[in-house]
Formats: sequence, structure tokens, C-alpha cells
Amino acid sequence: MIFGLIGAIAGFITGAFIDRYRDFGPAGMNPFNTPRRQSVFLETVFILMGKLAKSDGRVSETEVSHVEQFMSKLGMSSDHRLRAIALFKQGASPDYDIHPKIDEFLAICGYSHSLKQMLLVYLIIMGLSDGHLNGAEEELLRAVAGRLGYSQTAFNQLLDMVLNQAHFAGGRSTSVNALDDAYKALGLSKNSTDQEIKRAYRKLMSQYHPDKLMGQGVPEEMIAVATEQAKEVQAAYDLIKKHRDQSRAAA
Repeated sequence: MIFGLIGAIAGFITGAFIDRYRDFGPAGMNPFNTPRRQSVFLETVFILMGKLAKSDGRVSETEVSHVEQFMSKLGMSSDHRLRAIALFKQGASPDYDIHPKIDEFLAICGYSHSLKQMLLVYLIIMGLSDGHLNGAEEELLRAVAGRLGYSQTAFNQLLDMVLNQAHFAGGRSTSVNALDDAYKALGLSKNSTDQEIKRAYRKLMSQYHPDKLMGQGVPEEMIAVATEQAKEVQAAYDLIKKHRDQSRAAA
């Protein structure tokens, strides 16, 4: 207000730098670091997928099939597929220590909550590829989540959300408990208010938004999975909204 238009422009620029520092830390001050974040994110995803698949002692055909489907969904080039397979095998090696890779991920990507959450989402989806998480898989996921700064409660909520979002694959759920699943997919309950439901829905849709994820360091070819998650969230929200509208009309 004191310096007029010049002050407003200076304030906007300063605010933008503060936002970038808050989201990405020192690495975020350099916009050219995005390719580095993308590379580290991709490497971490496939290495940890390999470790997760091997956590129970063997890599099942279902898990191999899921990784192949995952890469197909991403539309990876042949070179990138070979790189991803090599990373998966590296992580699946019994002697491979994942802690340095997680440390690198935290150093380059750890300033962004969205990147940490998407890493866990991808890993949970991988773990659920055969329909459930076994004890070894869940133990590893909890260890990774803890290293990323998630409390047990926060991880439990994320796990429950991803599991129930999966019930809406294809845009609808045929489960007899579809409404309960829908609330859990948004991290809510039937007692949640309309305002809480809308807020949770908007937050999830923002987290899965392609432009936001790419801007923070998720490789463009890995956005397809987030888009599928967004469709599942949308389907869950639509079911809740439809049920509530019908209930109000009946009353």
C-alpha cells in the first residue's frame, strides 16, 4: 500500500519465492532442478517397488504383471522401460540397502508433501496388486512412511483411503458397502458434515492434479496413475453427494 504498484509487484515476487522455499526448500529456489527431482522420484518408486515385491522372500507373477501393467499405463518408452526394470531388479536384490536412496529422495524431493504422499500411494497400489498386503509388505511400507515423516495414524488413514479408492476403479463400485467405502476413500465417515466432505474432496483432487504434480517433480509419464486415483475420488464423492441429496429430498 505504501509503495503502490511497485510494492505490489515486489510483494508478489517475494511471496512466490517464499512459497517455493516452503514447498521445496533450497532445491526449489532453482526451477531448473525439476528434472533432477523427476529422476530421483522415478528411481525411488521403482527401486522401492522391487524391495516391496521381494519383501516376503519372492517376487510373485502377480507382482511382476502389476509392474508391467504399471509401466504400460505410464506409456513408457522402451528405453525408460528397460531403465525401470533395472531399477526394480536392483531394489529386489537381497543385498540392496534402500536407506541411501530414501535419504536422497528426502534431500531432493522431501520438501514437497505431495511427492512424499504420491510415492507412498504408488507403493501401496503395488502392495495391493494381489488384493491384500501381507505382513512383510505392510512392515516395509510402515518403515518407509515413518522415514518420510508419517505417524502411524497418518499412514493408517492413507492406507485406508487408497484401499477404498481402489473400490471405485472404473468410475463406480459394485460393493454392497459402496457408501461406506466412499466415505473411507475420502478419509471421512458418515458423521462428516457437507463442508468437511467438500473440503476433503477438493484437497484430494488438488493432490492428484496433473499440473501440480508435474510442477513439483512427478515425471509426466507417471501422471496417469494419479489421474486414475482422481477418477476414483470423483466417483466416491459423487456417490456421497447423490446419497445426501436424495436423503434431503426424502426428508
